[in-house]
Amino acid sequence: MTERGPAGREETSGRKEPLLVSACLLGLSTRYDGGDERRDAVSALGARFFLVPVCPEQLGGLPTPRPAAEIVSGDGDDVFEGRARVETADAVDVSSAYVRGAEESVKLAGILGARQAVLKARSPSCGCREIYDGSFRGVCRPGRGVAAAALARAGVSSWDEDDVAEGRFGR
Repeated sequence: MTERGPAGREETSGRKEPLLVSACLLGLSTRYDGGDERRDAVSALGARFFLVPVCPEQLGGLPTPRPAAEIVSGDGDDVFEGRARVETADAVDVSSAYVRGAEESVKLAGILGARQAVLKARSPSCGCREIYDGSFRGVCRPGRGVAAAALARAGVSSWDEDDVAEGRFGR
């Protein structure tokens, strides 16, 4: 039986709609440095959604902690097209792990029927609107991370923790 749930979203048999969420935003120690980026506003979405923690880097086989990485010469879409690479500060190419993790994130969204995700801002995997520019100096530029690009290609809308905090999520 299909019903309208919170905010007019369809729910089947009273089940909450699944929402992929960057695991670090839920307080899991999945960041590259072994830390987290817990955001209470993101965790509070659990009242409306079934939150599904996801870390594309870990799904791609990278350890935690791991060297910081940034996309060089493009964004996540360019990584998929082979026009850009994800590299560590020591110029180690980790693109294949990022692509694999993005593909696994898309599979997970498909299995669960997730149509939306809340992802970590500026991450080379999860950045939705901007990412670090590949210089490792903290400079950002417009673009999506690898997982955000893959999810968009699969029809999954992505938001970040700033969208949630500022009330833009779901608009």
